[in-house]
Amino acid sequence: MHPVHRTGPRLALRELEPGDVDGVFAIYGSPEATHHLSFEPRTHDQVAAIVARSITSALADPRSEYALAVVEREGGGLVGFGRLATDPHQQRAATFGFALRPDVWGRGYGVETVRLLLGIGFDELGLHRVWGARSPLNEASAATMAAAGMVEEGRIREHVHKAGSWRDSVVHAMLDREWRATGRMR
Repeated sequence: MHPVHRTGPRLALRELEPGDVDGVFAIYGSPEATHHLSFEPRTHDQVAAIVARSITSALADPRSEYALAVVEREGGGLVGFGRLATDPHQQRAATFGFALRPDVWGRGYGVETVRLLLGIGFDELGLHRVWGARSPLNEASAATMAAAGMVEEGRIREHVHKAGSWRDSVVHAMLDREWRATGRMR
């Protein structure tokens, strides 16, 4: 499926473009935005490589990764980064993740982003299960995924090594029947 374009009430998901490097760097280069993510802030060069790799992987056939820009429908400004990747170890399943610029936190953009990503997974790709993991300390992400209709499933112990120590992750997931019942974009 290429190109991806999915819209919600205020946001849209679209394919990454070469000109998105600075927008993604505002997220992936930010200590605040990456505080609860599984990696340290990235350099501008690292972000440029991520964007270039994502643009290339979008053309793969079959496509297994959907790294997408989250943009405001009004004005088109990049406010986030979303990723959905099919899981080769699970049938009809994918992992997902998202990150938003800190200056747009608290506006409900996280819930809309999650619903847009879930919509791609269930409506476009026909998946059975989509799951993501968060830092146990990231209560905002927990609330966001719950508001999007995802279920907290449990903890993966010492799953991420960051800043010199191991950290657990908390898994949230949604099944296709749950999406049909409650998760669709409202």
